[in-house]
Amino acid sequence: MAIEEKRAWILLLVTIASYAAYLTVILGHPAGEPLTQARYAPALLWSVGAAIAASILLHITVAAFSPKEANTKDQRDREIHRFSQYIGQSFVVLGGVAGLVLAMAGLDRFWIANAIYLAFVLSALLGSTAKIVAYRFGFHPW
Repeated sequence: MAIEEKRAWILLLVTIASYAAYLTVILGHPAGEPLTQARYAPALLWSVGAAIAASILLHITVAAFSPKEANTKDQRDREIHRFSQYIGQSFVVLGGVAGLVLAMAGLDRFWIANAIYLAFVLSALLGSTAKIVAYRFGFHPW
């Protein structure tokens, strides 16, 4: 398995774990209380921070166990990376637009923050999945 594919798996799994932890905290608030009253900001910041720290540690670990591959990328790796970034970035744009629409509609900050956070999560998931599929089943540039 190429190191870039390992990095895609790390990003995919860390993203799933951190977002699941965030949802557990947010949806675990007292019953009867509106969801918009949940303290989402600390949970969101902790889940993003923990995901970044875990991702960095796992990348360092993978690079330490395969030092020859850690800094080598061929043309195929660069094209797969670019391809996956194009796919993943589409959700960042959609999240920004969704945040603008929700703000103009006058919805609570909770919904705006969660829509943007969900877009970042979907961007990471889709980009990583595209990269893994390209490594596993072949990459066919446009």
